[in-house]
Amino acid sequence: MTNTPHSDPHPPLGTSEGDVAELIDDTRTVLPQESGLFGKCVNALGSIFAIGFLCSMAALIYEICMRHIFDAPTIWAHETTTFLCGMGFVFAGLFCASRNQHIRVVLIYDLVGPKTRRVLDVVISLICAVSTGFFAFAAWLMVKRAAFTPDGNIRLETSGSAWNPPFPAILKIFMLVVMVALTIQFLILAYNYARKTLDLPAGDATARR
Repeated sequence: MTNTPHSDPHPPLGTSEGDVAELIDDTRTVLPQESGLFGKCVNALGSIFAIGFLCSMAALIYEICMRHIFDAPTIWAHETTTFLCGMGFVFAGLFCASRNQHIRVVLIYDLVGPKTRRVLDVVISLICAVSTGFFAFAAWLMVKRAAFTPDGNIRLETSGSAWNPPFPAILKIFMLVVMVALTIQFLILAYNYARKTLDLPAGDATARR
């Protein structure tokens, strides 16, 4: 098995600056083509939630200073930090799926050829789509209780604290949106994997890495 830029982070002596830049660029995560335009949009949104984590850190630092230096603790910092981190963690599942970075067991996957892997990609994506579809339905049941009164009026669930923000309801609504988006992303992946499976030459079915 030959070394690739991914397996050899140190380029050989005499490599030009352009080649070094190309090697560095190759080691970065590339969005799979199978994710489609939908995946590109998800990937672009990642920076927003990364900034959210920075904001949560800033809120914690502010709370520490106010509490231990000025003896004037806030009533919003803890809940805001929890909310921002929760939003980021929920979005992370969709983000990883779009970038094909979710955790997987590849014991069988690595033993088969390219065409069989494509078939497995289709099957895995469809199974994930069905699973996230059920999770989306469960999230909708939570949203019905968190965002609506029994008579159908909108009333967002609040935290019940002294500040009492509607963060619980917003987080549950966001989870529903992410679960629906995740289902769509897995369906897009399954479709594009299936197209590439049909496009592979017949001889590749027995090819090995």
